[in-house]
Amino acid sequence: MSNSPLIVVTGASGRMGRMLIKLINESGTAKLKSVVERSGHDWIGRDLGEMMGGAASGVTVTDKAAEAFAGADAVIDFTSPDATVAFAELAAEAGCVHVIGTTGFDDSHLAAIARIAERGTIVRAGNMSLGVNLLVQLTKKVAAALDEDFDIEVIEAHHNRKVDAPSGTALMLGEAAAEGRGVNLKDVRDSGRDGITGARKRGDIGFTAIRGGDIVGEHDVLFAADGERIVLRHIATDRAVFARGALKAALWAQGKPAGEYSMLDVLGL
Repeated sequence: MSNSPLIVVTGASGRMGRMLIKLINESGTAKLKSVVERSGHDWIGRDLGEMMGGAASGVTVTDKAAEAFAGADAVIDFTSPDATVAFAELAAEAGCVHVIGTTGFDDSHLAAIARIAERGTIVRAGNMSLGVNLLVQLTKKVAAALDEDFDIEVIEAHHNRKVDAPSGTALMLGEAAAEGRGVNLKDVRDSGRDGITGARKRGDIGFTAIRGGDIVGEHDVLFAADGERIVLRHIATDRAVFARGALKAALWAQGKPAGEYSMLDVLGL
């Protein structure tokens, strides 16, 4: 590894891709090695700087991920579940850290990532921000302190282009609440309510998803009992917080043994 780790960004044209590229270029702690886009994208073969509306950067956008990962120290990946699993395999083969901010995984994706982590270093989190990861810890503690007289609802809001619901962060919070209560989230999850649903089941952990405008990310964990409510809240106003967390994870994971780590590991929580 060089003094300034060499970073590859996947999904370069996306909102997070652009944010990560800008952050890495300004960081002074890492260098942008290459950027990857999906085959057929109109950025392929073009200069990254020009595609982002600036001066030529000398970095050419590629769809050849294996070549881009060769010699890199880390890959930062906010793409899609199928693409992320493929990138995880390539990153393990290349011997570089894979930082995953992608959400929307199903069980088969997560199982594949866990298998790859037996021989590759992966940091995966539904949310990369310090504040959210503190909220996860608080949610676990409050859930452990309160009994089932308190209903738990995770309420999240995001921009109108987000394709998965509940958000990865909401699921992190739900998992934390379930862990605090000593239950499996799959057994108590209540989401997608519509129509005559009947009364809420005691002990369920509910999810409500809001989509609209350009909301970066808002998450509430509501503990509601007769006569009182507790609300834990995190509001992100700039997605740069996620990019900073992802870069911090990429730097932290250098030299770490194979395994799947979380932002709680990165932050020492």
